[in-house]
Amino acid sequence: MKAQDMEVETEIHKKVAAARDGRDPAVIARLGSGWALFGQQQFVRGYCLLLPDPVVPQLNDLTAEARGHYLQDMVRLGDAVLRATGAARINYAILGNQEPALHAHVIPRFSDEPDELRTQHPWAYDWGAAAAFDPKAFEELADAIRHELTRMGVSRPMRYAPGERAGLPAIG
Repeated sequence: MKAQDMEVETEIHKKVAAARDGRDPAVIARLGSGWALFGQQQFVRGYCLLLPDPVVPQLNDLTAEARGHYLQDMVRLGDAVLRATGAARINYAILGNQEPALHAHVIPRFSDEPDELRTQHPWAYDWGAAAAFDPKAFEELADAIRHELTRMGVSRPMRYAPGERAGLPAIG
């Protein structure tokens, strides 16, 4: 059985459904290949995810064209985060080992990070001690990232504003 034939609902599926329905306030923008949103644990300010829509198990399950589009959106999200945060660089990661659905981590890295963490991989941080995403605290950064994505011509219209329907039941 191929990976794409397996139907397993993951947290990624749930987050994409919430993004579509306007129930996730962490959503930044709708891109051509999926959804840009803030990570729930902000171990560095501006940590984002790109979730594909539709969800697939792994990058290799996309067609060559869709794969290129997803990777291009990932890098464009990184460009927007870089400009909006003033980060020194962006780290990218696609793993899928713990959450078996495609998702990309877009991680800004800053020159003022603690010495012992600045040159380490992002998983060296204590994610459990990281600040939780707060929609109000990230509103300005979300607007700045969305502005950059719009300027680049990669954002798409959304049916609902991010989090507009937070707390409401799923649609359909």
